[in-house]
Amino acid sequence: MKEYDIIVIGAGAGTKLVTPPSQIGKRVAVFEKESPGGTCLNRGCIPSKMIIYPSEIIRASEEAEKFPVRFPAKPVADISHIFQRVNATVKADSDSIPIAYDKNPNIDFYPRKATFKSGKVLTDGADEYTAKHIFVATGTRPSIPKIPGLENTPYWTSREALQGNPFPKSLIIIGAGFISLELGAAYHAYGTKVQAVTRAEILKHADLEIREELAKHLPFPIESHFKIESVEYENQEFTLRGIDATGQKRSFQAERLLIAAGVEANTDDLGLEHTRIQTHGAGFLRVNNFLETDEPGVYAFGDVIGRYFFRHSANFEGEYLFENLYLKEKMEAIKYPPMPEAVFTHPQIASVGFTEEELVTKKIPYYKGKNPYSSSATGMARMSNSGFVKVLVSKETEQVLGAHIIGDEASNLIHQIVLGMYLKARLDDYLGMIYIHPAISEITRNAFRKVREEKKKAK
Repeated sequence: MKEYDIIVIGAGAGTKLVTPPSQIGKRVAVFEKESPGGTCLNRGCIPSKMIIYPSEIIRASEEAEKFPVRFPAKPVADISHIFQRVNATVKADSDSIPIAYDKNPNIDFYPRKATFKSGKVLTDGADEYTAKHIFVATGTRPSIPKIPGLENTPYWTSREALQGNPFPKSLIIIGAGFISLELGAAYHAYGTKVQAVTRAEILKHADLEIREELAKHLPFPIESHFKIESVEYENQEFTLRGIDATGQKRSFQAERLLIAAGVEANTDDLGLEHTRIQTHGAGFLRVNNFLETDEPGVYAFGDVIGRYFFRHSANFEGEYLFENLYLKEKMEAIKYPPMPEAVFTHPQIASVGFTEEELVTKKIPYYKGKNPYSSSATGMARMSNSGFVKVLVSKETEQVLGAHIIGDEASNLIHQIVLGMYLKARLDDYLGMIYIHPAISEITRNAFRKVREEKKKAK
């Protein structure tokens, strides 16, 4: 049996427990059955944004007429070149990870699957491995709904959609969450006829007013509350049939079908039955407030525990484990700071903290300030006809409880509020600082001014 200080299963977010511990003398083994870098590098954040950004340039040129700025011809994207660049860049980054590990005498990289043989013993089918600490960071994969006719068709998941080969003239998407809204908007901008369907609400977890604004400015058509009855694939074309919100039977045809209907944990092939590790929901690993599973010494973090599904949250959890297990004398329970999120669709969306509906349900008193993009100097310059910043401030502490933004640069604009929440800034702090005029951040300032107005009315 090979013994290590640390074993990591998953070379995505799991890398947070590979190189840093090795630099303080820990012997580390890392197992990865796919390409190093995980979902974010290979099948998620990075390739999707590399595909989305050029599509935003096309969309900006199409919207320039209102200024009016006219182009002599419609922009043409070399789609094949864009996807080749994305795939080459991702592969180069992924390939560089084991090369770096090979140069480190404290790291052994095993490009194969590891499963539990017992609580603290792993096997790759040939050898056995053990360590004082084992970290599971195996992430998730797309969840495939059980739809009559879907099985054995050449449907896409995000993995195939990010390859873009062959690039379709038409696309049906099942789902209306992050992946659907981001990739659907990009494909639509590149000229694909996109149609999405979802059995529930569009971006169902978002604040209600965000969803309402998004519904007015969807980047492509989406049928919500749609009950899918069947999928067929004949003559290189998909046909999706179902019943819409009014009870009418509908059908959609397209060259490709993308499944973006949620995720499930990559835990079914880990041999958990040989351990005390418990799961919940769609196979997510149960952990305590120290990110430890029910098997002492075995920890888990990232998407596989089902708390948050962001690389930035997984990085935070990995850094927490490294610091608390190896740099501090005593472990402290994990405390998450405000966790922001963004949807890189059009219009862009960003959120942090509670939604207004959650505050109402929890009966937490709050002030609301909502300011449209158009009610600012930058909004006037951009001729913004949509978008807003919404802040929810505690009546008790006057600290921000939640913030929700839809519009240009939302993912950047939210960070001022995230920092304020982290530092426990109060309403007067946001109002007392000086904002550059006429920067986009004045929209945030104006939202806080609306809170001040509401506070005065309440007195």
